[in-house]
Amino acid sequence: MSYTEAEFLASYPQKAQVSAGTGHPGNVTPDQEKSLNHLRELLRAQGYVERTDDATLLRFLRARKFDALKAHEMYTANEKWRKEFGTNTILQDYDYPERNEVLKYYPKYYYQTDIDGRPVYYEEIGKVDITKLLKVTTKERMLRDIVHEYEAFTTYRLPAASRQVGHLVETSCTVLDLKGISLSLARNVYGFISDAAYIGQNYYPERMGKFYIVNAPWGFSMVWSVIKKFLDPVTVDKIHILGSKYQTDLAKQVPPQHLPVEFGGTAKSDGPIYLTDDGPWRNPKYQGPEVRGKLVSADAAETETKAETASADAAAETKSETKSEEKEAKTEETVKQPQAL
Repeated sequence: MSYTEAEFLASYPQKAQVSAGTGHPGNVTPDQEKSLNHLRELLRAQGYVERTDDATLLRFLRARKFDALKAHEMYTANEKWRKEFGTNTILQDYDYPERNEVLKYYPKYYYQTDIDGRPVYYEEIGKVDITKLLKVTTKERMLRDIVHEYEAFTTYRLPAASRQVGHLVETSCTVLDLKGISLSLARNVYGFISDAAYIGQNYYPERMGKFYIVNAPWGFSMVWSVIKKFLDPVTVDKIHILGSKYQTDLAKQVPPQHLPVEFGGTAKSDGPIYLTDDGPWRNPKYQGPEVRGKLVSADAAETETKAETASADAAAETKSETKSEEKEAKTEETVKQPQAL
């Protein structure tokens, strides 16, 4: 069964909470609405149809302070990258058989939702074993998996989370655990993390809702106090630097029953928690067309519908002709029967 983007978007809430602030679907100012319409006109004039819904365009506009021309530049660069990287089909054609082994040496996973309905993403940097990791995969394949996870996040996790809470959920809550990290490990993973951050910042803008750095080593807060001066205040407000006694603060954002025991909660799993991927996206109640069919363009859907209609008409015509032939045969047989004496 196939479905269109319009059918997919109609399957889950498209308005954000009022608390999300202006610039989000369902809560835009007249000036923001003007920028949104301007951006859409620019894109439609170039033939862009897919991924031009309000929620998507507003994310690019927020990332560029509602400057429609800058948002247009960012959007078109993103579409160019999606085509070249193979992003549009990565959920169907990317095979990553070493995934479980990779997670063993680099634990990173989604598990349940926070108090605002956001999927919670955990990354345990301090547990990375770079030597063993590079024996089972490559940096290039790991980056491709990052994109695969982003696409799964936007295609499966966010829609299910939105259906569960009854409003549009656009972002994640990230918990970055630095426990056990060393300077040598930090140097070894810096390149990969930088590349992954570049992908997130440029191709999946405005997807960060809350960001908790826990088990931050001594001195990290001092470094952060300098770095944050160069960041957007909106971004700074989303980031929380916590030491080893982070549990109470983290539990205010992530309910204890959703928080793994490793992070001070009560959630447990039978096996490694990084393999469970537990959340509303695993509950049939909150799943939609994204798990039951294949996404196709509106034109392809129309062609498919016409083909199905033509096939049904041909079958009906064949059936009608068969009945007509059977009727004629019976009439002819009746004529040939000798009259009763």
